[in-house]
Amino acid sequence: MSVEQITVVMVHYRTPDLLQVAVETLFDHYPNVTLWILDNGSGMESVDRLLEQYEERYATLRIHRFSENVFHGPAMDYALRKLVKTQFAFLLDSDTEVKKGGFLEEMWGQLEESSAYAIGSLMRVNSRGFKDKRGIEIPLTPYFMIRADRYAEYPSFIHHGQPTLTHFTEALKKGEKLLNYPIEQYIDHKWRGTASRFGYQLGWKARLDYLLNKLGL
Repeated sequence: MSVEQITVVMVHYRTPDLLQVAVETLFDHYPNVTLWILDNGSGMESVDRLLEQYEERYATLRIHRFSENVFHGPAMDYALRKLVKTQFAFLLDSDTEVKKGGFLEEMWGQLEESSAYAIGSLMRVNSRGFKDKRGIEIPLTPYFMIRADRYAEYPSFIHHGQPTLTHFTEALKKGEKLLNYPIEQYIDHKWRGTASRFGYQLGWKARLDYLLNKLGL
Protein backbone atom coordinates (compact mmCIF):
# COMPACT_ATOMS: atom_id res chain seq x y z
CA MET A 1 0.00 0.00 0.00
CA SER A 2 1.14 3.52 -0.81
CA VAL A 3 -0.09 6.48 1.22
CA GLU A 4 -1.01 8.11 -2.11
CA GLN A 5 -4.19 6.02 -1.90
CA ILE A 6 -5.26 7.79 1.31
CA THR A 7 -6.17 11.41 2.00
CA VAL A 8 -6.02 12.74 5.55
CA VAL A 9 -8.70 15.30 6.46
CA MET A 10 -8.28 17.69 9.38
CA VAL A 11 -10.86 20.29 10.44
CA HIS A 12 -9.53 23.22 12.46
CA TYR A 13 -10.98 26.15 14.41
CA ARG A 14 -8.93 28.84 16.20
CA THR A 15 -6.35 26.63 17.97
CA PRO A 16 -3.05 27.13 16.11
CA ASP A 17 -1.01 25.69 18.98
CA LEU A 18 -2.91 22.40 18.76
CA LEU A 19 -2.93 22.43 14.97
CA GLN A 20 0.84 22.78 14.89
CA VAL A 21 1.32 19.61 16.92
CA ALA A 22 -1.24 17.65 14.87
CA VAL A 23 0.18 18.63 11.49
CA GLU A 24 3.87 18.34 12.28
CA THR A 25 3.64 15.00 14.06
CA LEU A 26 1.57 13.58 11.21
CA PHE A 27 4.16 14.64 8.62
CA ASP A 28 6.98 13.39 10.86
CA HIS A 29 5.63 9.88 10.34
CA TYR A 30 3.98 10.28 6.93
CA PRO A 31 5.94 12.94 4.99
CA ASN A 32 4.28 12.12 1.66
CA VAL A 33 0.63 11.81 2.69
CA THR A 34 -1.91 14.24 1.24
CA LEU A 35 -3.43 16.34 4.01
CA TRP A 36 -6.42 18.62 3.60
CA ILE A 37 -6.77 21.22 6.36
CA LEU A 38 -10.20 22.81 6.45
CA ASP A 39 -10.06 26.00 8.47
CA ASN A 40 -13.48 26.86 9.88
CA GLY A 41 -13.33 30.65 9.53
CA SER A 42 -10.75 31.11 12.29
CA GLY A 43 -10.06 34.73 11.31
CA MET A 44 -6.75 34.82 13.22
CA GLU A 45 -3.46 36.20 11.93
CA SER A 46 -1.56 33.50 13.81
CA VAL A 47 -3.55 30.82 11.98
CA ASP A 48 -3.03 32.50 8.61
CA ARG A 49 0.73 32.72 9.18
CA LEU A 50 0.96 29.08 10.25
CA LEU A 51 -1.02 27.85 7.25
CA GLU A 52 1.12 29.92 4.88
CA GLN A 53 4.25 28.39 6.38
CA TYR A 54 2.84 24.90 5.97
CA GLU A 55 1.90 25.52 2.33
CA GLU A 56 5.55 26.32 1.67
CA ARG A 57 6.96 23.48 3.79
CA TYR A 58 4.76 20.53 2.83
CA ALA A 59 4.27 19.75 -0.85
CA THR A 60 1.28 17.45 -0.22
CA LEU A 61 -0.63 19.82 2.08
CA ARG A 62 -3.82 21.43 0.80
CA ILE A 63 -5.93 24.09 2.51
CA HIS A 64 -9.60 24.99 2.24
CA ARG A 65 -10.74 28.11 4.07
CA PHE A 66 -14.36 28.62 5.07
CA SER A 67 -15.42 32.23 5.56
CA GLU A 68 -17.27 31.25 8.73
CA ASN A 69 -17.50 28.33 11.14
CA VAL A 70 -19.61 25.66 9.45
CA PHE A 71 -18.74 23.29 12.34
CA HIS A 72 -16.95 19.98 12.44
CA GLY A 73 -19.46 17.56 10.92
CA PRO A 74 -20.42 19.71 7.90
CA ALA A 75 -16.75 20.50 7.26
CA MET A 76 -15.88 16.79 7.19
CA ASP A 77 -18.85 16.24 4.88
CA TYR A 78 -17.61 18.96 2.52
CA ALA A 79 -14.16 17.42 2.39
CA LEU A 80 -15.46 13.94 1.59
CA ARG A 81 -17.87 15.16 -1.06
CA LYS A 82 -15.81 17.91 -2.69
CA LEU A 83 -12.10 17.57 -1.94
CA VAL A 84 -11.04 13.97 -1.40
CA LYS A 85 -10.20 12.20 -4.66
CA THR A 86 -8.71 9.00 -3.24
CA GLN A 87 -10.64 5.82 -2.44
CA PHE A 88 -9.87 6.09 1.28
CA ALA A 89 -9.85 8.99 3.74
CA PHE A 90 -8.50 9.18 7.26
CA LEU A 91 -10.31 11.72 9.45
CA LEU A 92 -8.02 13.21 12.08
CA ASP A 93 -8.89 15.87 14.66
CA SER A 94 -6.69 18.94 14.96
CA ASP A 95 -6.16 18.36 18.70
CA THR A 96 -4.19 15.15 18.22
CA GLU A 97 -0.55 14.06 18.32
CA VAL A 98 0.75 11.19 16.20
CA LYS A 99 3.13 9.15 18.35
CA LYS A 100 4.16 6.48 15.84
CA GLY A 101 3.42 5.41 12.29
CA GLY A 102 2.10 2.22 10.77
CA PHE A 103 -1.59 2.77 11.44
CA LEU A 104 -2.53 4.02 7.97
CA GLU A 105 -1.08 0.91 6.36
CA GLU A 106 -2.70 -1.44 8.87
CA MET A 107 -6.12 0.19 8.74
CA TRP A 108 -6.11 0.24 4.94
CA GLY A 109 -5.03 -3.40 4.84
CA GLN A 110 -7.84 -4.49 7.14
CA LEU A 111 -10.44 -2.60 5.12
CA GLU A 112 -9.20 -4.14 1.90
CA GLU A 113 -9.05 -7.67 3.30
CA SER A 114 -12.51 -7.56 4.84
CA SER A 115 -14.30 -5.22 2.39
CA ALA A 116 -15.47 -3.31 5.47
CA TYR A 117 -16.69 0.28 5.11
CA ALA A 118 -14.83 2.02 7.95
CA ILE A 119 -12.36 1.31 10.73
CA GLY A 120 -11.46 2.98 14.00
CA SER A 121 -11.83 2.74 17.75
CA LEU A 122 -15.45 1.62 18.11
CA MET A 123 -17.74 2.93 20.83
CA ARG A 124 -21.32 1.88 21.61
CA VAL A 125 -23.80 4.76 21.52
CA ASN A 126 -27.58 5.11 21.61
CA SER A 127 -29.79 6.90 19.10
CA ARG A 128 -28.95 10.27 20.68
CA GLY A 129 -25.21 9.70 20.46
CA PHE A 130 -24.50 9.01 24.15
CA LYS A 131 -22.50 6.04 25.40
CA ASP A 132 -24.78 3.05 25.89
CA LYS A 133 -23.78 -0.60 26.24
CA ARG A 134 -26.96 -1.54 24.40
CA GLY A 135 -26.30 0.79 21.48
CA ILE A 136 -24.65 0.43 18.10
CA GLU A 137 -20.89 0.54 17.57
CA ILE A 138 -19.48 3.47 15.58
CA PRO A 139 -15.91 4.77 15.23
CA LEU A 140 -14.77 7.55 17.52
CA THR A 141 -14.75 10.77 15.52
CA PRO A 142 -11.17 11.99 16.24
CA TYR A 143 -9.45 9.29 14.20
CA PHE A 144 -11.01 6.82 11.77
CA MET A 145 -10.68 5.65 8.16
CA ILE A 146 -13.54 5.40 5.71
CA ARG A 147 -14.13 4.41 2.10
CA ALA A 148 -14.46 7.94 0.77
CA ASP A 149 -15.61 6.81 -2.66
CA ARG A 150 -18.79 5.40 -1.09
CA TYR A 151 -19.45 8.13 1.46
CA ALA A 152 -22.22 9.73 -0.63
CA GLU A 153 -24.33 6.54 -0.40
CA TYR A 154 -25.32 7.47 3.17
CA PRO A 155 -26.52 10.59 5.04
CA SER A 156 -24.12 13.48 5.56
CA PHE A 157 -22.06 14.04 8.66
CA ILE A 158 -23.86 16.79 10.58
CA HIS A 159 -23.39 19.39 13.31
CA HIS A 160 -23.89 17.19 16.37
CA GLY A 161 -22.02 15.85 19.38
CA GLN A 162 -21.66 12.63 17.36
CA PRO A 163 -21.53 14.05 13.81
CA THR A 164 -21.19 10.62 12.20
CA LEU A 165 -24.06 8.97 14.07
CA THR A 166 -26.80 9.14 11.42
CA HIS A 167 -24.34 8.23 8.68
CA PHE A 168 -23.04 5.07 10.34
CA THR A 169 -26.49 4.12 11.63
CA GLU A 170 -27.75 3.97 8.06
CA ALA A 171 -24.62 2.22 6.85
CA LEU A 172 -25.07 -0.51 9.45
CA LYS A 173 -28.72 -0.90 8.47
CA LYS A 174 -27.59 -1.52 4.89
CA GLY A 175 -25.24 -4.27 6.06
CA GLU A 176 -21.96 -2.40 6.11
CA LYS A 177 -19.20 -3.69 8.37
CA LEU A 178 -17.26 -1.43 10.76
CA LEU A 179 -13.95 -2.67 12.17
CA ASN A 180 -12.40 -2.00 15.55
CA TYR A 181 -8.79 -0.79 15.60
CA PRO A 182 -6.63 0.39 18.57
CA ILE A 183 -5.80 3.76 17.04
CA GLU A 184 -5.23 5.25 20.50
CA GLN A 185 -1.99 3.22 20.61
CA TYR A 186 -0.67 5.38 17.78
CA ILE A 187 -2.30 8.77 18.32
CA ASP A 188 -2.92 10.80 21.45
CA HIS A 189 -6.15 12.77 21.39
CA LYS A 190 -6.55 15.76 23.67
CA TRP A 191 -10.23 15.20 24.41
CA ARG A 192 -12.16 18.44 24.04
CA GLY A 193 -8.94 20.23 23.07
CA THR A 194 -10.90 22.64 20.88
CA ALA A 195 -14.29 22.25 22.55
CA SER A 196 -12.88 23.14 25.97
CA ARG A 197 -12.08 26.60 24.60
CA PHE A 198 -15.07 27.24 22.37
CA GLY A 199 -17.68 24.63 23.27
CA TYR A 200 -19.63 22.59 20.75
CA GLN A 201 -22.10 25.40 19.93
CA LEU A 202 -24.88 22.86 19.48
CA GLY A 203 -27.77 24.96 20.80
CA TRP A 204 -31.01 23.97 22.48
CA LYS A 205 -31.43 20.62 20.70
CA ALA A 206 -28.24 19.27 22.26
CA ARG A 207 -29.40 20.33 25.72
CA LEU A 208 -32.74 18.65 25.10
CA ASP A 209 -31.03 15.45 23.92
CA TYR A 210 -28.87 15.48 27.04
CA LEU A 211 -31.91 15.85 29.31
CA LEU A 212 -33.92 13.17 27.52
CA ASN A 213 -30.98 10.81 27.61
CA LYS A 214 -30.64 11.34 31.36
CA LEU A 215 -34.31 10.51 31.71
CA GLY A 216 -33.84 7.36 29.64
CA LEU A 217 -36.10 8.59 26.86
